[in-house]
Amino acid sequence: MSNSRRDFIKKSLLLGVALSTPMALSAMFTNQEELTFSVDELMGKANPKMFGNGYKLRKEVHESLVKLTAAAKKDGFSPYVVSSYRNYNHQKRIWDNKYIKYTRDQKLSPEKAIEKIIAYSTIPGTSRHHWGTDFDIIDGAKGVANNPLNEKHFNEGGVYHEFKLWMNKHAEDFGFYEVYTNAKDRKGFKYEPWHFSYLPTSCEMLREYINQGVIQNIQFSDIQGAKHITAEFLERYYNENVLDINTELIP
Repeated sequence: MSNSRRDFIKKSLLLGVALSTPMALSAMFTNQEELTFSVDELMGKANPKMFGNGYKLRKEVHESLVKLTAAAKKDGFSPYVVSSYRNYNHQKRIWDNKYIKYTRDQKLSPEKAIEKIIAYSTIPGTSRHHWGTDFDIIDGAKGVANNPLNEKHFNEGGVYHEFKLWMNKHAEDFGFYEVYTNAKDRKGFKYEPWHFSYLPTSCEMLREYINQGVIQNIQFSDIQGAKHITAEFLERYYNENVLDINTELIP
């Protein structure tokens, strides 16, 4: 195990104590190296320059996706990005709408509503889509299915199954890795066969997200139901939803 991997695990385990003691948290996550990404940028609150035709991604991610798209087209596919960069306010709208729907319309308790939301949706400020490194992708050659980001479309017999097999074989050649895998022991977000991340940049952004203790800001956010997000819940969410991802994407 590398030293960086040990440091990563150590910081993850220490989070539970640090969340309840802000001063300790601040000290624990002090990064002595020069920072590349600000807290605002990591939380989707900055305005980074994005590139793409019909999607928004960082320059290097966009350039690699163009190469992947060209290769896929040679094999009869037409990659289509359904969702890419989302800023904090965009994610907040998604969160708030779901929270209101579940608590008001479905009469769920705040706690149950939050648990239902985080099956697939991130808490604003914690989404990898804030980074411009991640995207949700389908095969446009097959059209946009009803509710396209549904696992059934990517499984055997599904409209995007052949494209998913192609991505499984070739995506890593271009730096893209599936984030929320179907590994049996993985916790957190449900399996998302459509969600890929550009490893070279996203690993560095996750490293700084950890080092700067960005997760602590969630306890003071302006989202619906924020008062029900306890330190205990946030510790579990951080370890299971933010960190329990494809191990290749762990810095």
